[in-house]
Amino acid sequence: MRAGLAALLSGAALLAATLSLPAAAQNAARESRACPKASEVTFAHLVGRWRAQIEGAADATLVLVRHPQYRGVRGTIDRGAERSALSGEVHDSEFLLEESIDGIAISATWVGDVAEGSCGREVRGTWRLERDKVERAFVLRKQ
Repeated sequence: MRAGLAALLSGAALLAATLSLPAAAQNAARESRACPKASEVTFAHLVGRWRAQIEGAADATLVLVRHPQYRGVRGTIDRGAERSALSGEVHDSEFLLEESIDGIAISATWVGDVAEGSCGREVRGTWRLERDKVERAFVLRKQ
C-alpha cells in the first residue's frame, strides 16, 4: 500500500513539475521581453512619454502612440509654446523620427540608435533641422 501511495505521489509531483515547465518558460520569456536587447526593440517599446535633450536647446517632452496605419509610432513633441507632430519607427536598434511643425512638411529628423543595455528606454543620435541643416546631438529617455 505504501509503495502504491509513494508511486502516486511521485507521479503527481512529476505531473506538477511537467505542468509548471510551460509556465516557467513563459515567465522567462516575459522577463527577457521586459528588458529587450537594442536589436529587439520594436515600435511597441517606443509608445509612451519621453524626455528629449537636444544639445543647445531646452528639454522637450515627446508623447508617442501606436501609428494606426503602419508598424510605427506617431505623436507630438512639446517645447513650451511650440508643438510639432511626429512619426517614426525603429528597426534592428536603428531609430528614425520625422518632425513636422505644420503637419505636412518634414521640419526635422531624428536619427539614432537604441542604447544597448537601456531596455529600450534610451535613444541617442542626431537631430537635424531641415531648413538650415543644423545638426545637434540628442538623447531621448523614456519617462
